[in-house]
Amino acid sequence: MGFFVILQQMGMICILVAIGIGLQKKGVVDSVTSRKISAIVVDVCNPALIMSSILSGDITAGHRDLILAVILGAVLFFVLVLLAFIMPRILRIDPEKRRFYHLMTVYTNIGFLGIPVAKAALPPNALIYIIVVNVFYSLLFYTHGLAVLRSGKKSGAENGTENIRTSMRNVLNIGTIMAVLSIIVFWYNIKLPPIIANTVSYVGNATVFLSMVLLGVSIARSNLGKCMRNIRIWFFILIRMVIFPVAVVLLMRFLKFDSTATLAMCLLSAMPVGNLPLIQAEKMGEDTTTLSSAIVVTTAVSMVTVTLLLVFTYNILS
Repeated sequence: MGFFVILQQMGMICILVAIGIGLQKKGVVDSVTSRKISAIVVDVCNPALIMSSILSGDITAGHRDLILAVILGAVLFFVLVLLAFIMPRILRIDPEKRRFYHLMTVYTNIGFLGIPVAKAALPPNALIYIIVVNVFYSLLFYTHGLAVLRSGKKSGAENGTENIRTSMRNVLNIGTIMAVLSIIVFWYNIKLPPIIANTVSYVGNATVFLSMVLLGVSIARSNLGKCMRNIRIWFFILIRMVIFPVAVVLLMRFLKFDSTATLAMCLLSAMPVGNLPLIQAEKMGEDTTTLSSAIVVTTAVSMVTVTLLLVFTYNILS
């Protein structure tokens, strides 16, 4: 994929984001509407997009690619968890806020944003890597992620069993279930009836538009100027969203991984901070200023950084 093709694809995404900004400014999409559309995207459209990508027939990857995706996904999160211990100390974050930067480092927006961007700008086979890593994401967040978030609070032993049960229920969300089912369909080459496959395809096709519009709405509702004055966020972006993905790409190129795997891991490594840590922190009554500011700034900046990183990756792989 050439430079101008990538710019066209990412430019299309930016236009969709701009539509969301315009809809929010005109009052068409308010906070209530935004929450309802978000639920539709997360619980219906995004899971359908995962399955429709498998059923489309565009993915020609084999079992070896799926196994490789599992290995790369496990390695990616292992490295990110290690980096998460180092990052707050590099940035000299106050001890009480370090757990938030820990979460910001590991749990990025690989589902809500990563899947649509991969669908628009990467080869079809890259979706295998995105799907597998999303499964790892859910499994890890509702175990490791919640443990990190609770590390700043004292919780009684009698709440431990309930916390485990709640975490297990959260792991078994529609996104994770659909991702696992998609992997099974892919592995066994299962053919679904046309009426089901077509329905899933139509629902999944709405994901890119709705998710990018919601992204624009989120940016429009935030005080972007104030958020951008946090100098530590910019150092975080430099390390986590620029240096780290470049290092991933160069290492994978040195180890002679195929281009599709390298592009997928580049995108997954470059995603902005995800919403899930914020949602869980709000439920626990935490101060979410750090997380919300990071989400706004990294998401806005990612439109530029992801584009440049994909261009960089395509160029060194060509």
